Amino acid sequence: MSIAMDSDLTPLDKRLLDAFQRDFPLSPEPYAVMANSLGVSEEVLLERLRALQEQGVISRVGVVLQPGRVGVSTLAAMAVPPERLESVASLVNTFSEINHNYAREDTLNLWFVITAMSQPDLENTVQRIGAATGLPVYSMPMVNNFHVDLGFPLSKQEWHPNHGISHP
Repeated sequence: MSIAMDSDLTPLDKRLLDAFQRDFPLSPEPYAVMANSLGVSEEVLLERLRALQEQGVISRVGVVLQPGRVGVSTLAAMAVPPERLESVASLVNTFSEINHNYAREDTLNLWFVITAMSQPDLENTVQRIGAATGLPVYSMPMVNNFHVDLGFPLSKQEWHPNHGISHP
């Protein structure tokens, strides 16, 4: 789960997010497993996830695979005129190959991850995004693999300075 901070989280929301930022159950019924471990019904759990997405607290619930395990991926960036940033980001998000995107304050101000089944498919997606937006897309494939754990505790646990970054 990708999480944006929100001060209106309920105790159940915090328990849910703490427990399942990592270690999503590998089960035919993962939401039932999650609900059971939290002591709530599956309906309540699914409602909380929907509400958290609608509030923008989480962006999605889904697997994150190690780069290169399935298909190919690249980090991409674009220099988008500020007045077009929102519309270009929305257009980029319509491509099924886009994992997520975010704005940065720099010349290259729209960044996103593209995943595809093959290198030609990935290159085709880069070209299609460029054609659809009329802007160049800069592809920056991974050279060195670093794991950055973006999960963090929402309960009152202390953060540890070694938490988050590892080099396989």
